[in-house]
Amino acid sequence: MTVDYNSKAYLDKVDAWWRAANYISAAQMYLKDNPLLKREVVENDLKAHPIGHWGTVPGQNFIYAHLNRTINKYDLDMFYIEGPGHGGQVMVSNSYLDGSYTELNPNIPQNEEGFKHLCKIFSFPGGIASHAAPETPGSIHEGGELGYALSHAAGAVLDNPDVIAATVIGDGEGETGPLMAGWLSNTFLNPVNDGAILPIFYLNGGKIHNPTIFERKTDEELALFFEGLGWKPIFANVTAISEDHEAAHALFAEKLDEAIEEIKKVQAEARKGSAEEATQPVYPVLIARIPKGWTGPKAWEGTPIEGGFRAHQVPIPVDAHHMEHVDALLSWLESYRPAELFDETGKLVPEIAEIAPKGDRRMAMNPITNAGVIKPMNTADWKKHALQFNTPGEIMAQDMIEFGKYAADLVDANPDNFRIFGPDETKSNRLQEVFTRTSRQWLGRMKPDYDEALSPAGRVIDSQLSEHQAEGMLEGYVLTGRHGFFASYESFLRVVDSMITQHFKWLRKSKTHTTWRKNYPALNLIATSTVFQQDHNGYTHQDPGILTHLAEKTPEYIREYLPADTNSLLAVMDEAFKAEDMINLIVSSKHPRPQFYSAAEAEELVREGYKVIDWASTVSADEEPDLVIAAAGTEPNLEALAAITILHKAFPELKIRFVNVVDILKLRHPSVDARGLSDEEFDKVFTTDKPVIFAFHGYEGMIRDIFFNRHNHNLRVHGYRENGDITTPFDMRVMSELDRFHLAQDAANAALGEAASAFAAKMDETIAFHHDYIRENGDDIPEVQNWKWENVNK
Repeated sequence: MTVDYNSKAYLDKVDAWWRAANYISAAQMYLKDNPLLKREVVENDLKAHPIGHWGTVPGQNFIYAHLNRTINKYDLDMFYIEGPGHGGQVMVSNSYLDGSYTELNPNIPQNEEGFKHLCKIFSFPGGIASHAAPETPGSIHEGGELGYALSHAAGAVLDNPDVIAATVIGDGEGETGPLMAGWLSNTFLNPVNDGAILPIFYLNGGKIHNPTIFERKTDEELALFFEGLGWKPIFANVTAISEDHEAAHALFAEKLDEAIEEIKKVQAEARKGSAEEATQPVYPVLIARIPKGWTGPKAWEGTPIEGGFRAHQVPIPVDAHHMEHVDALLSWLESYRPAELFDETGKLVPEIAEIAPKGDRRMAMNPITNAGVIKPMNTADWKKHALQFNTPGEIMAQDMIEFGKYAADLVDANPDNFRIFGPDETKSNRLQEVFTRTSRQWLGRMKPDYDEALSPAGRVIDSQLSEHQAEGMLEGYVLTGRHGFFASYESFLRVVDSMITQHFKWLRKSKTHTTWRKNYPALNLIATSTVFQQDHNGYTHQDPGILTHLAEKTPEYIREYLPADTNSLLAVMDEAFKAEDMINLIVSSKHPRPQFYSAAEAEELVREGYKVIDWASTVSADEEPDLVIAAAGTEPNLEALAAITILHKAFPELKIRFVNVVDILKLRHPSVDARGLSDEEFDKVFTTDKPVIFAFHGYEGMIRDIFFNRHNHNLRVHGYRENGDITTPFDMRVMSELDRFHLAQDAANAALGEAASAFAAKMDETIAFHHDYIRENGDDIPEVQNWKWENVNK
């Protein structure tokens, strides 16, 4: 039988679905019992503290109901991104109505008892969040932080040509910097190989306490804005006819159909040719003016609520302890005519339920929203790129250049499920080798005589100078089951550390609050152009704090690697790409460095997290040292080894143990991190009382914290001390006393005391000479430039 999806009869069912979703959504805020109002409402039926956000909910329920209609009409592969920060009832209510919620949570059946449970747990201790969250069916986007809806959508539809990401953007969210950057995602979407985003810009007129900027603009102004950004605006002014629900449904159905048909038209035309021939699509943006708090209380005590900021949260003051206005709440709930919507058992009546999409066509059950159909990554063979040498330090190489060769292999081995993201820094971070196998994906206008490595169908997305966009697209890509990494200047990972935190929270809640979420491929972050390499950019480009920031998170989901050379980096990346449900932070060098560790040593460093380096120690493994020198990071490793050669020359009898650490969090106490070394293992390496000089890439407090629960507190840390300038590479380390001379001086003083006074004075003289030399010559002193590793344990 042919269905007329735009007929009054069908739209009446859409209206009934919308009323049912609104009723559930309002009931969730206020009720914990008696959800169908079958008896008089008493104090115990109400929550003591109704918490939630009503404002965006009815408009989103309206949009969701109509998206269901278009899925049925056009047989769409579509999922929903809830950009407005709160209003979590939307995805819960609609997935409950279509049966998805119950399928994933059988303890909440589609009957009165299940409805009661659904109401009680909303924004309630031990319950579910007031925003879209990991426990919300159909979500890949955490609603607690605004701005990333479009970036997540873009990452999700890459390499998913049949998918449409219906992305609702609140007009408050629309004012954020990351969301504004997100509008440029159309520059990177290939209409042949990739899916489409349908942005639905939901202009409801109010934020928390203010009007919204975009809602106050005219349609003409908005048209200029979006046309200039390469979108085709379609306007649906529901607000103007909001009192006439029949007319509102007819209008929105017409405009939404127009948007879907425009997407299909753009894709059909593009798919007559190849992905390499594609041009930037002009996809529609649906600009929907819908009143905030629509269908809720219009006013309270003479003050308007619907249509502005006062509808944002809980619109009327009714709770278990304040029932004097309960009649107003009941009047509001009864306005949805629940008796027409639910049968005696509490289930949605069949004639309304039948309009839900079926099976995986339900947005809450679309496989893409639960890690998709995961295709395991082929991690290729990193050892084919391992550097070979006979003596530590005898060859020079640039770690990121060498990793780039491995990354190029990964591009070949994973042609449709691996991508590289970054903010215009792929070549700056020395990954240019990948451009021998692929290009940057770019659908904007090109200047062939000038542009480099741009094409419509590349595997690298780095042509927008926005960390938010790059991070958000990677998150969307891995949350839908694919693989990749984001490489950035180290200090500018701080721009997105709150995004990374939200991703961490997503992983954690997926495991602790659901039983049905799949494992996700790891989120891999490469921090390069690091603090001790920023001699030409200076202090503004220095901040290793992403290490400290992520170390504070629940340890099961965080790994921090500080490979000291190429082979260590290659072994780390192989491990990182195989991980699941993890955020891997890798801090790496892009500048020429001596290469120290063999492929076998690199494997052990990654497997164990650290290694006592026999060839750099002046004491055998079973002997007690006088001193332990440890290093984590590229420059710390180099300077620590140089300090050992200085010390050995000055004090040949000094017994030094050298430890290189790659997996820094492995040193934590098992009471903090289950992977951590036992006290016995830790003491075997670091002793219980001998001086430990720890050269560290990041802020020193992180190492002090690691040693806090250990027996040995004879610790001296040399890390980043918040000192920097435009200066020479070596002087960058001197400023934080991470250089070989300060390390050697501190080590000698700690191990030898007064006997080291002459040596300490000599180190001061050398540092003073360095200070004057660089200011005269603009280059580091010859002793540093010409340094070579010398065997200390002949």
